Amino acid sequence: MKPDETPITGKKPINPLANFIFMTRWLQLPLYLGLILAQCVYVFHFWVELSDLIGAVLGNEKALKHILDAVAIDGTIRPTKLNETTIMLVVLGLIDVVMISNLLIMVIVGGYETFVSRMNLEGHPDQPEWLSHVNASVLKVKLATAIIGISSIHLLKTFINAKAYDEKTLLAQTGIHVVFLVSALAIAYSDRIMSGTQDRIKQPH
Repeated sequence: MKPDETPITGKKPINPLANFIFMTRWLQLPLYLGLILAQCVYVFHFWVELSDLIGAVLGNEKALKHILDAVAIDGTIRPTKLNETTIMLVVLGLIDVVMISNLLIMVIVGGYETFVSRMNLEGHPDQPEWLSHVNASVLKVKLATAIIGISSIHLLKTFINAKAYDEKTLLAQTGIHVVFLVSALAIAYSDRIMSGTQDRIKQPH
């Protein structure tokens, strides 16, 4: 055993300064707790919108007014009743909330597991499939994919109300969505290159 190794583990003790710097990772904990609170806000918003949609279908005037105000677009004729397009827009809004909520879960769980502390969920029946091999690169690809899904929902909502927007706005939103797609592909390709390089380094010569 080397002089600077501990007799129990045989490993070198961590330098006090290095240990202090490493412990600062717990400063991220309040950030993840804040994201959990944001998740609660989204859950509350989801149920408010869903209850108003159900209430509007059942004839509640207050709920109907809220739904119509939510889907109305400035500069266009405000809808006066529920129809297929109105319901579709509300449902797309609910899906949007769910996808953002999924994004929050990936950031909270994956970020905590990667940057703060292990959760030791191996063998747990509800462990997310992606969490077993999560790292910073995988998390970036997952987040990019989730952002593309959210962007797709917003773009679809815009196309449903295409008459309310000018051509420049439609092209701009489509261009932004394409940028998200290209960025996600670039991130995934970069991750693939890095993974392949690491695998070649680990292979015995």
